[in-house]
Amino acid sequence: MLPHANITKLVPGLYEAQLAADKAADDAAVAAGLDPLLVELVKMRASQLNGCAFCLRMHARDAMERGESADRLAVVAAWWESQYFSPQEQAALALAEQVTRIGDLHTGAAPAVDIEAALDEKKVAAVIAVAIAINTWNRIAIASHYPVAP
Repeated sequence: MLPHANITKLVPGLYEAQLAADKAADDAAVAAGLDPLLVELVKMRASQLNGCAFCLRMHARDAMERGESADRLAVVAAWWESQYFSPQEQAALALAEQVTRIGDLHTGAAPAVDIEAALDEKKVAAVIAVAIAINTWNRIAIASHYPVAP
């Protein structure tokens, strides 16, 4: 277990820089025309892989506020085994997993998804930016031991 150190308070410059990076990623998603629900799914999937309860709760709530269904949220962790997600969503989720598991990229089999057929270059870049931003937030929240209580 990581020792307790609230990075948000103790390294405020990093927190401020992450807010700016997150805004840039969200702006790229809007400019690329990504559906806001797809962006929330990417954030949720990365947070699932990283085990970040704080971000999972936040983005599940955000997704539901944007109209996401409980059924789809329930199967995001096994998206490739369902018929709930469009080819574009599958491509974004596969890409988010590749970015999140970048260190394990060559050790695990990725679902067979033709990312480039489903997402143009701007969308690929935007999904990668969102995945990088949420992975950083996951690390800040987990390392800082952000509380997650009912």
